[in-house]
Amino acid sequence: MLRSKSYFLLTVLILDLRSNPGVTRRRREIDKMNSKIVITYPLPGDPKRFLSDAYPSDVWINPVEEILPRNTLLKHLPGVEGLVVTPGDGPINDEVFEAAGPQLKVVSCYSVGFDYVDIASATKNQIAVGITPDATTEPTADIAWLLILGVERKLNQAINIIRDRRWIGIAPGDQYGHRLAGKTLFIVGGGRIGAAVARRSLGWQMKILYLAQSDKPELESPPYFAKRVTLKEGLQQADIVSLHVPLNAQTHHMIGSDELELMKNSAIIINTARGGIINERDLIDALRHEKIGGAGLDVFDNEPNINPELYGFDNCLMLPHIGTATVEDRKWMTQMAMENLIAGIAAKPLPYPVPNNQ
Repeated sequence: MLRSKSYFLLTVLILDLRSNPGVTRRRREIDKMNSKIVITYPLPGDPKRFLSDAYPSDVWINPVEEILPRNTLLKHLPGVEGLVVTPGDGPINDEVFEAAGPQLKVVSCYSVGFDYVDIASATKNQIAVGITPDATTEPTADIAWLLILGVERKLNQAINIIRDRRWIGIAPGDQYGHRLAGKTLFIVGGGRIGAAVARRSLGWQMKILYLAQSDKPELESPPYFAKRVTLKEGLQQADIVSLHVPLNAQTHHMIGSDELELMKNSAIIINTARGGIINERDLIDALRHEKIGGAGLDVFDNEPNINPELYGFDNCLMLPHIGTATVEDRKWMTQMAMENLIAGIAAKPLPYPVPNNQ
């Protein structure tokens, strides 16, 4: 009887280890260490649950749901081996690395974007940098489509009429935007999020154009039949331009006055990537002079400070950078960030590293 019970317990243990061998193995490795960890924000889903009970107690998590002041961040860094950061903590640069010290092994970004991290300096200091890519794909594509629908169907104007109690009933002259079926969608950036936006366009039977560094056979095949074009060609042909590229030296202000001039005056531009991809001054000029049909923005050039002139345009629908802000996906991002952290401290390859070409 004792032997049967022992066999049963051993079987359960083996099955439990097999259920997530990567995380379990990394936990065993990190249990043997005495590492200092700093997590700059109280992340959803309790990040500590990804660390075993035997993990050393030197884990500091910002207890307040606010971005740390720079001096507070720097004060907590000396001796840290693993650091979890958010975009609001940037820039993560030499100042941060020097404050931490030479033992810093990994910076785990709670984001898919990493423009706020000095990758060159991290590489020079042999600091691994991780991101949270998969969890951001579907919710960001959803928000892109929320903005597409909202701008095309004049959501700002419709909501204001209701809230101001000015609605007096249906009128034959009501014209709230344009139909989407059969329009041309230009996706700038053919990666995971761009592909997810393309997938959602099938219900509207759209013609899909895309800009990417290389051909995307999965987009050019049925049911998408997308065509790879240049930036100029896409802007000239599109009814909807949706931006899905990372922010770097090449993409900073890639959409400015010259590019906006190429667009149809009825076309709209959507940005769920990074604010710095669009020159906001040029966008404001294009909206003011009705050079384009409208804009949908989930990101801004100087977040959280929004250029006050943008508030004056009914055809500019703005959201407070909520692309990934679902309950499920924010918890998933926590898991991915912690997996990167644990692997980095254990000097193992990160499961979700910054792409090699960045």
